[in-house]
Amino acid sequence: MIKVIIFDADGVIINTEKKFSVLLAEKYGIPLKKTLPFFYGSFQDCLIGKADLKETISPYLSVWGWKDGIDALLDIWFQEGHEVNQELIQYIQDLRQKGILCILATDNEKYRFQHMLNDFGFTTSFNKAYSSADVGCKKFNQNFFLKIFYELNNIQKNEILFIDDDIENIQVAEKFCIHTHLYTSLENLKEKLSILSKK
Repeated sequence: MIKVIIFDADGVIINTEKKFSVLLAEKYGIPLKKTLPFFYGSFQDCLIGKADLKETISPYLSVWGWKDGIDALLDIWFQEGHEVNQELIQYIQDLRQKGILCILATDNEKYRFQHMLNDFGFTTSFNKAYSSADVGCKKFNQNFFLKIFYELNNIQKNEILFIDDDIENIQVAEKFCIHTHLYTSLENLKEKLSILSKK
């Protein structure tokens, strides 16, 4: 019986129109060749809490030709083109009413994570939330799941379901010996939970 469900954020709870680097290129005229060195480089340290995003991104702004300041850039990054799956959020509340512990797990740096919790209302939508910046590693590292598991009381691994849209994260979770579901739709998720409830 499933007692804990761990939900990924981007691609599951949050639908994103396009990557921020693509948005910067298409809408603001900042080419990918200028932004990708940041996103694939020093930004990765921000994702695991080893660097502060505002400090790390600051030197790049002049290179990108961005003149409106860091906060304006982050506002666009965190808000534009993002839509919370409200139907799924409501389903999560139904699951919580049935006594299932629902946890948010996301690969995000601290500022966007706080935006999710406060502006998207995830603080109240989930029982608990974890970010890679807080845990110190991303979800393709089993230590991410180990951190969550250690903080669960009297829960066995076969009572946990992890939901993500990234197959690599799913494979890591499978090696951690918890149930997994590659998310495609709410209906498929409901079908998965129906199957697991009969086991």
